[in-house]
Amino acid sequence: MHLLLSLFFSILIIQTHCNDRKTYIVYLGDLPKGMEITELHHTSMVQGVLGRNFAAEALVHSYKKSFNGFAVRLTKEEAKRVEGMDGVISVFESKRHKPLTTRSWDFIGMPQQVKRSSLESDIIVGVVDFGIWPESDSFKGQGFGPPPAKWKGSCQNFTCNNKIVGAKYFIGHGTPGKDDIISPRDTSGHGTHCASTVAGNWVNSASLFGLGLGTARGGVPSARIAVYKPCWASGCFDADILKALDEAIADGVDVISISLGPTRVIFPDYFQDVSAIGAFHAMKKNILTSIAANNLGPELFTMTMFAPWSLAVAASTMDRKLFTKVQLGNGRVIEGVSVNTFDLHDIKYPLIYSGDAPNIAGGFNSSISSLCGENSLNKALVKGKILVCDSVPRHNAAQKAGAVGLIIPFISSKDVAYAFPLPCTVLTLKDGKYIRSYLRSKRTRNPTATIFKSNEGKDPLSPYAASFSSRGPNPITPDILKSDIAAPGVDILAAWPPKSSVSQVKEDKRESNFNIISGTSMACPHASAAAAYVKSFHPKWSPAAIKSALMTTAAPMSPELNPEAEFAYGAGQINPVKAVTPGLVYDINEADYVGFLCGQGYTTKTLRHITNDDFDCKKTEKENARDLNLPSLALKTTASKPFSTMFHRTVTNVGASKSVYKAKVIVPSSLLTIQVTPDVLAFSSMGEKKSFTVSIEGRINVPIVSASLIWDDGKVQVRSPIVVYDL
Repeated sequence: MHLLLSLFFSILIIQTHCNDRKTYIVYLGDLPKGMEITELHHTSMVQGVLGRNFAAEALVHSYKKSFNGFAVRLTKEEAKRVEGMDGVISVFESKRHKPLTTRSWDFIGMPQQVKRSSLESDIIVGVVDFGIWPESDSFKGQGFGPPPAKWKGSCQNFTCNNKIVGAKYFIGHGTPGKDDIISPRDTSGHGTHCASTVAGNWVNSASLFGLGLGTARGGVPSARIAVYKPCWASGCFDADILKALDEAIADGVDVISISLGPTRVIFPDYFQDVSAIGAFHAMKKNILTSIAANNLGPELFTMTMFAPWSLAVAASTMDRKLFTKVQLGNGRVIEGVSVNTFDLHDIKYPLIYSGDAPNIAGGFNSSISSLCGENSLNKALVKGKILVCDSVPRHNAAQKAGAVGLIIPFISSKDVAYAFPLPCTVLTLKDGKYIRSYLRSKRTRNPTATIFKSNEGKDPLSPYAASFSSRGPNPITPDILKSDIAAPGVDILAAWPPKSSVSQVKEDKRESNFNIISGTSMACPHASAAAAYVKSFHPKWSPAAIKSALMTTAAPMSPELNPEAEFAYGAGQINPVKAVTPGLVYDINEADYVGFLCGQGYTTKTLRHITNDDFDCKKTEKENARDLNLPSLALKTTASKPFSTMFHRTVTNVGASKSVYKAKVIVPSSLLTIQVTPDVLAFSSMGEKKSFTVSIEGRINVPIVSASLIWDDGKVQVRSPIVVYDL
């Protein structure tokens, strides 16, 4: 008996120990020169911690094509032991990420007739997302020749064509749901929407049940698409995302687009962030990585993408806006926002406040039912009525309770519209108060309302940063500006799987080949396409040169509309056409980034593993973050204290062979004195480099002071944002 009890508790301890295991990523840097990394190498490291007979499923992924590392299931104590092994740069838990256009391309000055390079069809954009719906007209392969000879990718459990040239899926950490398809096929809609925004074919008469009617197209419709799917019903996990990046780099994509981000604000070290790790190794292979800034705004310090070698994209508005009106029984019409394709045919339905309809029998009170929580509503009271909810209903509670429509009065900004599975409009708090007073007025005997189908209007203030778009500053390296740039991310129409819910609520049975959604997820593929467009004209340009071209030609945006200024929109809104001829570029190579990382405190030993180069931080010029050759200048200072600092920059002539640029500084505030030395740069050949310094001194008494440096040769203006702040 004693023996049986001992055995029982031993098994219990082992099971508990196993249940404590989580997926960790072990990053080992670059691939060693002259040595092929195999799973055996990674297996031997795992055996050193788990023993020779560890379960096969413990090793989740082996990263061995573009960089070195693996994902493994460990306890916290085991992870600490791995962290102490020789050659290990970082060990971090695999976290869950979330998914973060007819009119948009016209709005940013890229019309259908825009000049295109014959090399555009050789460009391959790697989209790391929820997969793709290949039957969409946006991805038809007719008219495309075979992929370029450089392409090494393949298609897993998926039929590709000459438009979709690669398709892979990764499921080491994520758990498929019952509606997931174990292939690169998209059942969410998010991946299809992003892929078509980047490089979708031209599709005439595209709309969401009449809304957004026009010609849908990607920014580079002649380019090819390779999809990498690390996302499932359970989410998108770091371990699978990193595997997707490992494959995309090795396959030979030209641009990587990632519209995924952490579910909460986190500030990881550069090499404990899978996007930063992947983007660094992509940069080494001359691939630019474009990443969504995240949707955690509008507060400051909500950015989650900080690496200077990637392009962090904020979401901006465009002039098309969707409005949805509600008419009350007293005749009052109130305008809100939503993507509402339902038509109630002007019929007025009884109106009820959710706080007045609690499911008391189910144990819910009015404070819970007011938020329309799951099962909190009294079906007998709600059925057949339009429901006024203090929050977005959870788990489709309003529809399950039998409501015919929904009014949500809780927003502070009308800049973005969302779709719902039943007629709905979202109002401001002020309008919400009016509706509640209407419901409670003694003069209102039978409160009623109707909700109209959405109509398209104009937003004359656009572009400005969307309220949901994450804001800087950069908490990892305060003297590097983030976001880098802004792109349209509000009310974007793009391809959609017809079997995926329009409102992303399962009970919504509407089917459409296109959908209108918003997010930095939608902004990122616009910037990715712009990068691919520039690369089609300049295939040998480095990722930093392309990023510089996009930033220095961006259209300035107004700090009056966004008090967070450049922390909301970076250098401004992308202008892909101008970016093809930027005049000058701020270029950065791997050695420059290494010097920067030395200056950030990374050791020679660590950086040798990351870069696979034999160098010494003691012998390498350590770059102050302010001197990394970025097309933006940021300075963290202390308010009310005088300061004086200097930035060093080098520009490369990519415009006219003989040209003379004069410096122009725009300083709206008298708080700063900015001087450029020399203030004239004369070039005599293409590719010639010239260096200069920017000295800034003053004393600020406000949180953010913005300025600009413009190099002007009379035809081309090369603009860099300058930000001095204390936040």
